[in-house]
Amino acid sequence: MALLSVIIPIKDEQDNILALHEKIASALEPYCASSNGSGVNEFEVVYVDDGSIDRSALILAELARCDTRAKVIVLKRNYGQTPALQAGIDYSKGDFIATMDGDLQNDPSDLPMLLEKINEDCDAALGQRANRQDGFWLRKFPSFIANWIIRKVTGCSIKDMGCTIRVMKRDLAVALPLYGEMHRFIPVLAQMCGGRLTQVPVKHHPRVAGKTKYNLTRTLRVVLDLITVKFLYSYLTRPMHFLGTGGLFAIGLGFASVLGAIAMKLYSQTDMTGNPLLLLSVMLVLVGIQLISMGLLGEVMTRTYFESQGKASYLIRDTHNLDKTMMNKAA
Repeated sequence: MALLSVIIPIKDEQDNILALHEKIASALEPYCASSNGSGVNEFEVVYVDDGSIDRSALILAELARCDTRAKVIVLKRNYGQTPALQAGIDYSKGDFIATMDGDLQNDPSDLPMLLEKINEDCDAALGQRANRQDGFWLRKFPSFIANWIIRKVTGCSIKDMGCTIRVMKRDLAVALPLYGEMHRFIPVLAQMCGGRLTQVPVKHHPRVAGKTKYNLTRTLRVVLDLITVKFLYSYLTRPMHFLGTGGLFAIGLGFASVLGAIAMKLYSQTDMTGNPLLLLSVMLVLVGIQLISMGLLGEVMTRTYFESQGKASYLIRDTHNLDKTMMNKAA
């Protein structure tokens, strides 16, 4: 038997909370009472109030008094969706972790279907909004472009990175490096942690109460976060390969530039001191040296990060015939 924890960040959703909780209970109570494939027989709903300025915290407190399955965490201020998700994971007890938004655009009736998709060959089932009920130019079109760029840069095949309804095994959810605004890249982070993912179509509803927290200004933040994710995904344990390659390329261009300046001096009697190629070569060599130096510092910091905290640079999925004392020592 297993427990499902449904984690929901809340920010000014006073008009949606009670209806959302009722829908979750209606979807999960029959599922938990049945002989389901996931083995889930009970659930909890972890609401994380992320600094709401309306009556959300009061409504959640009353809900927790009426239903012990409702767990409430009230943050001291608005930290953002990623820290709120992390708080929910930290204080949840479930063998499976589900996430969804608190705006009623996700449909809780999809949770049983997502749970059934998780088995020995799948660590996470992610939703894909089949008929997205949002505006085209402000929501769907920017999302389409962002998803395409993220897939190309990271190699992650998930088509709808922004769909927040998903179910994961607990060990995968706990391993996710959630900080900043990385909730947008949970599929990429899950794949980075070795998770085996599947994506299935889910229902999507228009917002009927409250105001959306999304706007076009997040596009720039997504681009900056994508650079961070790409570095973490490909170069966290070898920063010199990332920075050193750029450094060597810049130094190579610098030497090519100075050779061009020398050739112009020999064949056309051009004054080298006033030749912009000479100045360009100096700049490129200095940039290359800086990048290589940053790569060396990154290598030192990487080793400090892993060794000072006793972290391993790998994650183990399973073991067979391995001495438990050796595993404890490695941990």
